[in-house]
Amino acid sequence: MAFIKFGITGVSGLIIDFSLTWFFKDEMNFNKFVANGIGFTAAVVSNYIIHRNWTFKDNKSKTGMQFTAFFTVSLIGLFLNSAIIFLLNNMLFVNFYISKAAAIFIVFFWNFSANYFFVFKSPDKEKSI
Repeated sequence: MAFIKFGITGVSGLIIDFSLTWFFKDEMNFNKFVANGIGFTAAVVSNYIIHRNWTFKDNKSKTGMQFTAFFTVSLIGLFLNSAIIFLLNNMLFVNFYISKAAAIFIVFFWNFSANYFFVFKSPDKEKSI
């Protein structure tokens, strides 16, 4: 069940990420990687709140430490996301938004695994994937 909730939350993050990336890249003429970082960061904050309260229902962990771990996992995800976009868009000349979609799909599996087994790991309860 956590995997499904993670996916649903991911869709909300995807909407936030893509919307802000588009706005800052195409409307405000920001550099595509800066715009990508803004969209990604806003989605991370939103996703953390939803994951803590709904996906993993972990209100017992210390918020500061848990958010730091979540943000660290997300930063690694951002690095992977940007590297994939760079490879596909800059090196292979795939459309930017197709590259971004592919990056999000690939990084989703990193994010779920790291969050499930590390950030929201709870020894006192059983979780189903």
